[in-house]
Amino acid sequence: MSATDPRVSSLGRPTVGKRAIEPGKVKGTMLLPAKAEVARHLRRYRAWERRMLAAPADCRIRSTFEDSGYTLCVLMGKRCAREAADAAERYLRSTLVAYLREESERPGPRPVARRGPPVSGRRSPAGR
Repeated sequence: MSATDPRVSSLGRPTVGKRAIEPGKVKGTMLLPAKAEVARHLRRYRAWERRMLAAPADCRIRSTFEDSGYTLCVLMGKRCAREAADAAERYLRSTLVAYLREESERPGPRPVARRGPPVSGRRSPAGR
């Protein structure tokens, strides 16, 4: 984008409408896909879920189900297919503003406890 581009403010910041986007104001916000795409992928995920539950031993069906879940995870920015499907359903039944507000109010992942031996004040013989 150049300085004469209408999407750039006089300060060189990207704009939305006539307002410059302030750094830090949109922290944590992601682009959301079109609702039609989300609906299509959610329908595909649910269809493969039904097929997988009907034939759990079929490796081809299970693989396709997992692929559809992964796609939904990427679209919705979630780590788990179940969370992604729930987020897609919330997104489809609400307005964009309501969905973003709801997502920002949801508790995030808890910090992971440190795993491994306890940390002591002693130094190892190698770290003299």
